[in-house]
Amino acid sequence: MTGRDHPAARGPNGRATGPAAAVRRAAEARAASLALLLAGALALALAGAGFAGPVAAAGGPRLETNEAYVEAVTAPPRLDVTDMKTVMRFVLASLPDEVTVYPTENYFYFGFTDGGIRWAGNLRLDAETRDLGKIHMTYFKDFTAWQHEETDYTKVWGAEDGVTVEKVGPLAYRVTFEGRSVLFRLNDLSAVKPPDGVLLPGERYLGPVFDESGIRFFLVFRPEEKQFLFVLDETVPVADELIALPDERLSLGRRTGFAFYADRLAPRRVLVGVHAGNTGVNNYLDGPFDQLPDNFLKGDELLDAILTVSPDLAGTLDRFGNSEDDSVRYLIAPYLQYDYEDELGSVAACAGETTGADYWACFAPGSGEDAPPYPDDASDPSWYPPPPDPDEPPTPDEPAPQ
Repeated sequence: MTGRDHPAARGPNGRATGPAAAVRRAAEARAASLALLLAGALALALAGAGFAGPVAAAGGPRLETNEAYVEAVTAPPRLDVTDMKTVMRFVLASLPDEVTVYPTENYFYFGFTDGGIRWAGNLRLDAETRDLGKIHMTYFKDFTAWQHEETDYTKVWGAEDGVTVEKVGPLAYRVTFEGRSVLFRLNDLSAVKPPDGVLLPGERYLGPVFDESGIRFFLVFRPEEKQFLFVLDETVPVADELIALPDERLSLGRRTGFAFYADRLAPRRVLVGVHAGNTGVNNYLDGPFDQLPDNFLKGDELLDAILTVSPDLAGTLDRFGNSEDDSVRYLIAPYLQYDYEDELGSVAACAGETTGADYWACFAPGSGEDAPPYPDDASDPSWYPPPPDPDEPPTPDEPAPQ
């Protein structure tokens, strides 16, 4: 695993916990907004600064320019980010009257630049609390490869805060604050099922996953091997270019960095790798561990699968895999975090030489029964190693800082 083991839990806002998750803040912060939201947010944040946002030619892609970037980062501060009501007002005012929440853990990601600083965050209509009239909001200074400030602004809003959340359809919610209403339509994937032949005998299909990267998966569980799989959903066009690697069964997403292995036993591609640089900065390409099929889980199917892997957690988790106090959520990340493409060859070499349970173990080193233990306190700062000290001499395998 290139020195990175997957922890067995993630924090209440999707934040992965454990030694390997030093800078991973899954599902509660992302590097940028979805394209439509980004355009709206920047337009409002920079109003009066001469920046109208990128322009899309009719029928063409959206053009992005350095001019727009420079004008965004050099504009003076316009938003009091320390006041969460001000930010909530800004976000809702920036949105159109109706938006789509694509990711299946119901996070509506946004981002904005103010005073030269990039901020990332989300509004979340959590499956457990939205029908109680609640919406979650988090934002913080965006992570980069060279800094990971842990300070964020987080709040669960409700009627007592002047925010109403009204259910207007099975997967549609109207959020209103200070007279401004936005309709949030959650992604309805209820009819999505794996095609015939994609599932092997004994496998359980837990539900569809729509990752914030724009890639869709089927979440599958193999009880005998106690292993989860993210299987690529190819019933729709894959929003990436899959590059063939030297091993004919491996392919790599040019945009996402997601690595897939063409299963020898079924006509499907299994996710086997996510680039560590993306998990490190917690961007849209950090892997689907933070987008479980919350809206489509049937009863306790997910919980039963988790307890098959980790029976010691019986009585401590709800049906979504959240701890009793909602401080952490069980982490499902059965894939390699790689730094270099050639590391993926180990997956193919292993899978090409083994059968039975050993074959499936090739796809997820360090997962299943071999996963690290569930942390007693995922909020403990000791789980998050400090950034490297630039004055510290490098170890033999580390290059000296330039």
